Amino acid sequence: MNQTDPNQAQANLTHLNQSGEAHMVDVTDKQVTEREARAEAFVAMAPETLALILSGQHHKGDVFATARIAGIMAAKKTADLIPLCHPLALTKVEVEIAALPELHKVHIRTLCKLAGKTGVEMEALTAASVAALTIYDMCKAVQKDMVIEQLRLVEKKGGKSGHFQLGSTSGEQA
Repeated sequence: MNQTDPNQAQANLTHLNQSGEAHMVDVTDKQVTEREARAEAFVAMAPETLALILSGQHHKGDVFATARIAGIMAAKKTADLIPLCHPLALTKVEVEIAALPELHKVHIRTLCKLAGKTGVEMEALTAASVAALTIYDMCKAVQKDMVIEQLRLVEKKGGKSGHFQLGSTSGEQA
C-alpha cells in the first residue's frame, strides 16, 4: 500500500466538496470514452464443500451459475448500493468462476465495460463481491467458516487516470 501525505490525499478525494462534505462528482463536462474494469475475489472453503459444489449434488442447485447471475445483477445495481456512484449504462458484464481444488478456493473474476463519462471499477468490484457472497449464502448450511478474501481491482482502462494493472512492473500502475 502506498503511503500518502494526508493533506495531499484529501486534495485527491473527489467525493468531498470544498467544505469536506461528501458529494457526487459532477461528470457533465467529461468526455465519453471506452472504459473497462476487472476485479477478482476468492472464497476459501473446506475441500468437502468445494467437492459438493463441483459434484453438482448441492441441494440448492448450481452454485456457480447462481453466483454468476447474482454478480451480473449486482453490477447493474451498483449505484443503488454505493451512495455516490453514478448510475451507468453498462454494455458488458462478465463473471467467471473457477474452482481451484488444490488451494480449496473458488476464484471469481469480473469484467465491466461501457462507453461513458465515469469508470466502472465499483461495478466490477461489486459484481465480484456479490458473486462471492452468493457462494457463501448457498453453502453456509454446509460450512459457516468460509472466508471471502482478496477482493480487489485487477485492471482498469480508460478515462483521465489512464491504465492501471495490479502488479505491473512500474509499481502497480501501468
